[in-house]
Amino acid sequence: MKSYLVGVGMTKFEKPETRDWQYWDMAKEAGTAALADARIAYGQVEQVVAGYCYQASTAGQRAAYGLGLTGVPVYNVNNNCATGSTALMMARQFVVGGQSECVLALGFEKMRRGSLGGGSDGEFATSPVARHYKIMADRHGFEATPPTAQLFANAAREHMERYGTTPAQLAAVAAKNHQHSTDNPNAQFQDPYTPEEILAARTVHAPLTKLQCSPTSDGAAAVVVASEAFVDRHGLGDRAVEITAQAMTTDTEESFASGSCLDVVGTPMSRAAARQVYETSGLGPDDLDVIELHDCFSVNELLTYEALGLCEEGESGKLVESGATTYGGRWVVNPSGGLISKGHPLGATGLAQATELSWQLRGEAGPRQVDGARVALAHNVGLGGAAVVTLLTRPRP
Repeated sequence: MKSYLVGVGMTKFEKPETRDWQYWDMAKEAGTAALADARIAYGQVEQVVAGYCYQASTAGQRAAYGLGLTGVPVYNVNNNCATGSTALMMARQFVVGGQSECVLALGFEKMRRGSLGGGSDGEFATSPVARHYKIMADRHGFEATPPTAQLFANAAREHMERYGTTPAQLAAVAAKNHQHSTDNPNAQFQDPYTPEEILAARTVHAPLTKLQCSPTSDGAAAVVVASEAFVDRHGLGDRAVEITAQAMTTDTEESFASGSCLDVVGTPMSRAAARQVYETSGLGPDDLDVIELHDCFSVNELLTYEALGLCEEGESGKLVESGATTYGGRWVVNPSGGLISKGHPLGATGLAQATELSWQLRGEAGPRQVDGARVALAHNVGLGGAAVVTLLTRPRP
């Protein structure tokens, strides 16, 4: 059975404490926008999947109640940074499995300023990603910098040592995404930076600087997932973007056996999820037009190029330098500005990716529009771990 995105919406992503709002306010704003985009009422929604990481239990109900008190089931999802895409996957499964014809996936996050914690002396043993941190610590030590930044910075160091990747290539990723965000009114940051400015910014954990790291953010995003029968019955064909294939993977022995941060940060999961999606859809990297991927740090965009098959292993630095992943190149990657510049409210990130790609495939992305976009791919990863890859299509005229 087929499933479709028929309505999408999101708030502007903002620095925490910028706006005087609660998570239910932002969820209502995004959910109302998605319902309006789908031209349906909340009463037509049969189930709600709510994703978040930092709010209390049953926050999904509190958020959904702002849209209506219809008594429908609300499921709460927490899957680290892949929470939003996990909510989308659950919504799709309800539709594909024939349990519902119309499901709302809602993701939101109200965060605190500053870098994410986890893995410090007091939390190391009980952290869900303690095994990941131990792999890193055994090889690189553990320093007094943000632990997630350490993981990815050490992955960058290993990539540089193994393949000759340069700091300039890492900076090129961030420069591209900051440039893309200048055309996105929903992005947390909308200022362009040169690679030189990015390299000169404050170092978070070498070789990564502040402008190569995604910020903490407040925000929400929502999508309406519907069956083919629902689309036909309500005349939503002009809105419908097909979820052609989707896969989620978690860590396997490959993530830990090598003792390398290149594997610990999720590359094997991403590679496996992409492979499943390509096999299911019959499409591949050469068929893609536009991609939103999980650039939580600049190095992860490079690692994801390789995991998605955009280039051979070790060639990602050269790929971004070539211009292949921006406008005028082979693909446009992160036209929204990505996590680095658009922002990263954990529960909303995956659904914001789906929102951007729906606009792209419907030709509604304004100055960010990728000409002729008909096949799109979203990649969302969470340490601990989960990787979700979603392939979206829209029929060519």
